[in-house]
Amino acid sequence: MTYDFHASTGYWVTLAAHHYQQHVDAELRPFGITFRQFQVIAWLKYEGPLTQSELARRMTIEPPTLAGIMTRMESMQWIVRASCDTDRRKKYLDVGPAAEPVWEKIVAVLNKVREQATCGMSPEEVEKLHGLLSQVLLNLGEIAQPSRHERTPANSS
Repeated sequence: MTYDFHASTGYWVTLAAHHYQQHVDAELRPFGITFRQFQVIAWLKYEGPLTQSELARRMTIEPPTLAGIMTRMESMQWIVRASCDTDRRKKYLDVGPAAEPVWEKIVAVLNKVREQATCGMSPEEVEKLHGLLSQVLLNLGEIAQPSRHERTPANSS
């Protein structure tokens, strides 16, 4: 039994996502920012304060994996923890005071990689690509759009 990878949607989506992540990571590395650190800051900027488990779910990693990332980021004041008003056991993570200059670098990198990835595509083709990928997510039972904010060209990656 053979499998035609070139006809596989999963192959192309996974390959593109992997290379996109590698390019973002390589562009962030000179600034001392890892891809996972970027994800933490981006999700907190986008969604607002989140618990560790909520953030890990959005990043598609396990909470213990996130713990090590958070410890380093907290020591650099890129993130802060705050107690929940209604449940003292619950802690929320939020963007820390030292994250703003880091975020500016991240945004510049994201814009650069997005432009590189969509080079040769018209705005209509990019919009179509986003729509098709959203449909793939919906077909797989995932929410295609983040929950709290409406996606715009300025904040999509």
